[in-house]
Amino acid sequence: MPDIRTRDTAIANALASLESGRFEADLRRRVAMPTESRNPDRKAEIEAYQTAEMIPLYERLGFTCRLLPHDAAPGPFLLAERIEDPARPTVLMYAHGDVVTGIPEQWSPGLSPFDMTERDGRWYGRGTADNKGQHSVNLAALEAVLETRGALGFNLKYLVEMGEESGSPGLDAICDTYRADLAADLLIASDGPRMTLKDPTIFLGSRGGIDIHLELIAREGYHHSGNWGGLLANPGVELAHAITALIGPKGECLVPELTPGTIPANVRAALKDFVIQTAPGDPDLDPWWGAPGLSQPERVYAWSTLEVMEIEVGNIANPLYAIPPTARARLQLRHPVGVDQSRVKPAIQEALDAAGHGRVRVVMDDTPGFPASRSDLDGPWVRFIAASMEQTAGRAPVILPNLGGSLPNALFTDTLGLPTIWVPHSYPGCRQHGADEHLPLSIVREGLALMAGIFWDLGQAGHP
Repeated sequence: MPDIRTRDTAIANALASLESGRFEADLRRRVAMPTESRNPDRKAEIEAYQTAEMIPLYERLGFTCRLLPHDAAPGPFLLAERIEDPARPTVLMYAHGDVVTGIPEQWSPGLSPFDMTERDGRWYGRGTADNKGQHSVNLAALEAVLETRGALGFNLKYLVEMGEESGSPGLDAICDTYRADLAADLLIASDGPRMTLKDPTIFLGSRGGIDIHLELIAREGYHHSGNWGGLLANPGVELAHAITALIGPKGECLVPELTPGTIPANVRAALKDFVIQTAPGDPDLDPWWGAPGLSQPERVYAWSTLEVMEIEVGNIANPLYAIPPTARARLQLRHPVGVDQSRVKPAIQEALDAAGHGRVRVVMDDTPGFPASRSDLDGPWVRFIAASMEQTAGRAPVILPNLGGSLPNALFTDTLGLPTIWVPHSYPGCRQHGADEHLPLSIVREGLALMAGIFWDLGQAGHP
């Protein structure tokens, strides 16, 4: 009797979960759980995602499960393990089950953050793209390989957290405390967007992210602009000019310590043929904006961006027609490997002082930043995973040195010492963190096939 346990069968079984409606039912149930990690009233839902949703699934797939609590985290971490043969490679996977605030009042008519809706080939709902939809793809693909082969053929450890959208509090301590338990040959995870809607993508790390709070307190109370205008310094004007000492008129970062200084040759080579493309509904790009002399992919994936997120001065909704006493702004730095985060806030204060804006102070808070990280572009695991994806998709994946956004990837590269490979199942226009977050079914379908192929090949070939 012929052996039907083949790679194509595993992929077909993964796709069958989509065609049968089972995948949709699983994701719909997960989206319906409002696991908002920044909302202290969601503690019960956050814990239930691990205990009622994740643990039963992993145990059904032959994993042993442990909850790893940490006081700083919104909910417990989950470590699920399936160790088949210590001689085979061990993969660590990562996911997060928490989401940002739902903001239901901002969604389009007929859409709701915690009631998944299909419209125009997309599933709308909070977490469909970030990150419930993405780890649901990986779990369904794993189940398909187990169904086909009867085993994975490799060892798998799966770490699920519930606080990534709150800055992953406690994840550093968990990785350090359970370093031996999390030991593996590589990390494979899915988060963030593909390069474009249609391009299967690998990225090997993430840019770092750090918030910078600026504040100017001139005096107490508001003062009538007719009586005091021209006599009292205006904090709003001062702050606006201070920001121009940090960011140029075309968005370029003016503080050298906040940039990597140079782009490595292999990173520049990896990005040289890429073109950033928009999808319907995306804003038009501004090619004149950003660091001069760099291509748009280099600006996003290989350089630093310092952006103004919010400015607060006076009260626009209820104007007093008075000189305000204070002005505040929150800036955000995204940076690649090569920037010392410990120098970011002092360097900004030094730049402000040097430009004559010493009244504006950088507020030194304890908000943690995400460090930048990047695995070896030429590593053997990268070639192995890329070859598997090309075999499945019929075209080579885009390989990015790092994501433009920020993830806790440095904990896996630095603390655990792992090469990290991220295979995203979303795209830049998914509206994650905003209203109308969605996941195209086309990406789900291709993601299921890609991941089933990767898991099959890991069990078939072992180490590259």
